Amino acid sequence: MIYPKVLMDLIEYFKKLPGIGEKSAERMALALLDINTDDVSAFADAMCNAKLKLHPCPICGCLTELEICPICSSESRDSNIICVLEDYKGVFAFEKTGKFNGKYHVLNGLISPIDDIGPEDINIFGLIERIKNMSAVELIIALKPSIEGETTTLYLKKTLEKYPNVKISRLSYGIPMGVDIDYLDELTLLNALSERKNIT
Repeated sequence: MIYPKVLMDLIEYFKKLPGIGEKSAERMALALLDINTDDVSAFADAMCNAKLKLHPCPICGCLTELEICPICSSESRDSNIICVLEDYKGVFAFEKTGKFNGKYHVLNGLISPIDDIGPEDINIFGLIERIKNMSAVELIIALKPSIEGETTTLYLKKTLEKYPNVKISRLSYGIPMGVDIDYLDELTLLNALSERKNIT
């Protein structure tokens, strides 16, 4: 079936979303046509607001619409435990468990020599600046088990050896190879966290 061009354009945009194929994109586009105009406008505004108003927290790198995210500014969270994640989606996954009371650091990527991505291209040096003057801190490495994740973990371990105040642990094994943290169910994530292993 040949859709009108404006509808095909909408379908093509939906297909750009992760996990959305042709059929799903068609259903989503057609469903929008059945929604009243006010709701469609509100939907468009919500998308624009999310894109324009959210920005990385200058401390941890997670998304926030505030100057500093609520987690970093919270006095009830344990500042001596920092969970290191590839991206902000991992933060949301941990927060859904409701069991982690530490803070976070988002790298915004992983070291990947084959893709010409080095330590200077991700938020590693921000992490070092953050922890080097702390009296004691545990870094929980929560990166996906992949070549890039292992490379980044090894770099962090080597770089932070000169800081005796830093203890490094990582999520326990059992997480499938290559699976992003935000795809794990809450029970698996909690088990990996509670059974984390020291690597320093």
